[in-house]
Formats: sequence, structure tokens, C-alpha cells
Amino acid sequence: MREILDDHVRLPITEAARRMKISRPTLYAVLTGKGAVTADMALRFGRLTGGAPELYLQMQAQLDLWAARQRLSETLAEIEPAA
Repeated sequence: MREILDDHVRLPITEAARRMKISRPTLYAVLTGKGAVTADMALRFGRLTGGAPELYLQMQAQLDLWAARQRLSETLAEIEPAA
């Protein structure tokens, strides 16, 4: 999302946050990966950029799955599949 904001929309974070009607720290947290992309955020970012909100939610879901795989790698290896 940061790349989209910087390279395609070319707006500073402060201006993007103002247009999205959210605080700068909230947007900054999402852009740095410290905050999650919610449906609300995806809709706002999609409106700002002209992108599909579903794309931003899918990006968050992929990040969440990656993080969970890293965190649970040993536990998952110990689970015996049912079939």
C-alpha cells in the first residue's frame, strides 16, 4: 500500500490521511505493517486510490497467513492430518 501511495497516487501521508478522514498515525501504522487493513480502511484507501478494496483486504489476509505460518511452524509440523 505504501508503494501505491508513494509511486502512483503521489500523496504525502498527511494529505492522504486528511482525504481519507483518518489520523496520520492510523494511516502510518497500516503502511508500516504495525496496523491491520480493516474493511473500513480498505474502503477508504480504495476510494482514494481508485483501487479495489478487496485487493487491500487480500493483501492483509496474505500477510496474516504468512505471519501465522511463521509463528506456528513447529506446532503445525506436530499436527497429524486426518486423511
